[in-house]
Amino acid sequence: MIDRDLIKRALAEDLAGGEDITSVATVSGSEKVVADFVARKAGVLAGIEMAKTVLEEVGLSDIEVLVHDGSAIEAGTVLMTVRGDTRAILLAERTALNFLGHLSGIATLTRTWVDSISGTSCLIRDTRKTTPGMRQLEKYAVRMGGGTNHRMSLSDAALIKDNHIAAAGGVSKAFSKVREKFPATEIEIEVDTLDQLREVIPLKPDLVLLDNMNPAQCREAVALVSASIKLEASGGISLENSKSYAETGVNYLAIGALTHSAPVLDIGLDMRVE
Repeated sequence: MIDRDLIKRALAEDLAGGEDITSVATVSGSEKVVADFVARKAGVLAGIEMAKTVLEEVGLSDIEVLVHDGSAIEAGTVLMTVRGDTRAILLAERTALNFLGHLSGIATLTRTWVDSISGTSCLIRDTRKTTPGMRQLEKYAVRMGGGTNHRMSLSDAALIKDNHIAAAGGVSKAFSKVREKFPATEIEIEVDTLDQLREVIPLKPDLVLLDNMNPAQCREAVALVSASIKLEASGGISLENSKSYAETGVNYLAIGALTHSAPVLDIGLDMRVE
């Protein structure tokens, strides 16, 4: 996935209307080098096409992508090689690595969560807790790690939460208002207790979000809906207890940390002369 406008803004931000004073001072402008993008740590790759497009944006064209998004990589793996103007490579270096490291970090963390619930039918799903302006890319990285996406925007589906219920005057009124105004839209309702779940079951929402319920409560919720409504667990879930939640029979685990807390995967650029 590529966001060219974001790349342009990132490069412009790095130059801030000026020039790369260090490279202009130390590199004559005629040098040609080879540079390898190298994984310093093992993980899952995402963002290689973004990094490649950054290189192209500064005028480089001799670029060889060696590993593709979604691939598991080991420390020391050469991901991409670029040949060309030294100044151009140095100009693109940090921006390309920022995208590559950030998106690969999300894919890597997602894969860890996916592996933690292996053997179950449950899916790991992201949230809208994304970096402003980078939602499409970050959710793409989640998919590269084996996760699945929740709604991309507020216009994709309805999620009726406590504040909506309060504003509408009750859960039934909130549901009816959404169904009346957007009859073809998927509706999800958030509940905090099993009593609230019993109240919303007759409404037949497409999905119910079980907020901050423990595994025992989630298991009871699964029994209550009897597969008639999809269930998503959210809150209080960690890697350590994720399988306990997944084994209850819920359809999804909603994990905001996939995008808001993923550590950057360490990837570097090594320059050499052929």
